[in-house]
Amino acid sequence: MVFNSLTFVLFFALVLLLHNLPFSWQLKKFNLLVASYIFYAAWNPPFVILLWASTIVDWFVARQIHRQEDPGRRKAWLIISLVANLGCLAFFKYGKFLTENWQLLMASIGVDYTPPEWNILLPVGISFYTFHSMSYTLDIYWRRVKPIPKLFDFALFVAFFTQLVAGPILRTSDLVPQFAKPRTATFDQLCWGLGLMTVGLFQKVVIADGAFAPAANLVFGNYGPVGALDAWIGTLAFSGQIFCDFAGYSTIAIGAAMCLGFSIPNNFNSPYGAVGFSDFWRRWHISLSTWLRDYLYIPLGGNRNSEAKTYRNLMLTMLIGGLWHGANWTFVVWGGLHGLFLAAERWLKQVTVRWNIPSGPAITLLLTLFTFALINITWVFFRAESLAAAMNMLGSMIGLHADAGPVLPTVKILETLVCIGGLFCAHWYMRNRSLEDVVARARRSTLVPIAWAGMAFAVVITQGTGNAFIYFQF
Repeated sequence: MVFNSLTFVLFFALVLLLHNLPFSWQLKKFNLLVASYIFYAAWNPPFVILLWASTIVDWFVARQIHRQEDPGRRKAWLIISLVANLGCLAFFKYGKFLTENWQLLMASIGVDYTPPEWNILLPVGISFYTFHSMSYTLDIYWRRVKPIPKLFDFALFVAFFTQLVAGPILRTSDLVPQFAKPRTATFDQLCWGLGLMTVGLFQKVVIADGAFAPAANLVFGNYGPVGALDAWIGTLAFSGQIFCDFAGYSTIAIGAAMCLGFSIPNNFNSPYGAVGFSDFWRRWHISLSTWLRDYLYIPLGGNRNSEAKTYRNLMLTMLIGGLWHGANWTFVVWGGLHGLFLAAERWLKQVTVRWNIPSGPAITLLLTLFTFALINITWVFFRAESLAAAMNMLGSMIGLHADAGPVLPTVKILETLVCIGGLFCAHWYMRNRSLEDVVARARRSTLVPIAWAGMAFAVVITQGTGNAFIYFQF
C-alpha cells in the first residue's frame, strides 16, 4: 500500500489505535512488527520471505562477528553478510541489466548470445532495507555498536513500516534504543506528527503529482525532439517533482513514526538552496549521502591520502551511488556527473583559497542559482529512459532543435514556472532555518491551523489514483 491511499489511512488508524491501547510494551512491539509485514506484503506477499531471510542472516552473522576475536574469521563472516545482501540485490535489481549488457558485449565480439527472458519482479524497497541491515553488520564488524540481543528487536528495526520501502535509511542507533522502553506519542507529538503527514501528502499529491508531473511527463514522454523552452520547463518540472515526491514520502514517514512516539532523523534540508554540490549532498537524501560517506567513501580512504586518490574515492562513491538508484546507465552517468562536480568544487576551493573573492547575499544567491542549474542538468539523466534520450534532451536545452514544435501548453509552462519559483524561494528562505522554528514563531497566530486545513483540503480534492512514490522503484 502507498501512503497516499485510503487503504493506508485505515491501516494507520488501526495501528495507532492498537499502539495506544493499554497493552504491554512487548505486545505493542509485536503489533508493530506484524503491521510492518502486512504493510510490505500488500505489494507482493512472497517477497516478505526475502525480507525475513535478510533479517535472519544479518542478525545471526552479526552475532558471529562479535564473538570472533580472530580478524580472519571476523572478515569471513562479514563477507557472508555482504555476499548475501549484495547478491540478492544484484540478482533482483541488476540481473536483467547485467544479462542485457553481457549480450551487447558478446555481440561486439561476434558472438550471438540470446539470454533467457527475464520475468523476475523487483521487490519494493530492496535497496533500502538491504542498506539498513548491512549497516548493522558493518557497524558490528567495526565495533561501533554492540549486537542487538533479541532477533525480535532487529526484525522490527529492519521492517518498521514507516521507513521500510523508501527510507530514510536508518542506523541501529537511530531506532533500536527507542525499543527499550514503552513509547507513545504525547498530544504535542501526535499533533506535530499528523501535521508532518499532512505536509508530506501535500507535497506528494498536490505539488509533485498535481503541479509538476504533467509537464515532466509530457516533455520526457515525447519521443521526438522538443524546443529549448519545453526542454527546460520539463526538466524544471521533474526537478520539482522528484523533490516533492521523495521529500513528501520522508516527511510522511517521520510524521507517522512520531505519531507512534518514535523519532526518525530528517532526510532533507532545503537542497535547492544549496551553494555547491557538497552542500547539496548535505541537504539531499541525507540518510543515503551519510551512508555512502561512512560505509563507502571513508573505508576507501576518504581524503586521508593523496589528492588523486581523494578524487578517485569521490568518483567511485558517486558512481556506485548512481547505480544504487537503478539498473540503467543513465543513473551511472547521473552519479558520475555528481562525482565530477564534487571533484571540481574541491579543486576550485583549493585553487581559490587565497583569492579575495567577494561575498554577500547577492553572490550567495548567484552561486545557489548556478548550483541549481547544474543540478537540473544532472536530473535529465535521472529522468530519461536511455542515454540517447538524455543526450537528445540536453541538445534541446541548448537549442539544437529550435525547429521542434511546442509540446507544453502555455498554462502548463506558467504553472511550472510559478511552482518551481515558489519552491526555490522556499528553499532559499529555509536554508538556514528549520520547520520547527518557523512553526514555533507562528504558533500563536491563526496562520498554522489555516495552513494545515488548507493543505488537508487541497490533498482531499486533488487526490487521484494514489500514484506510487518515485523512489519505490529503487
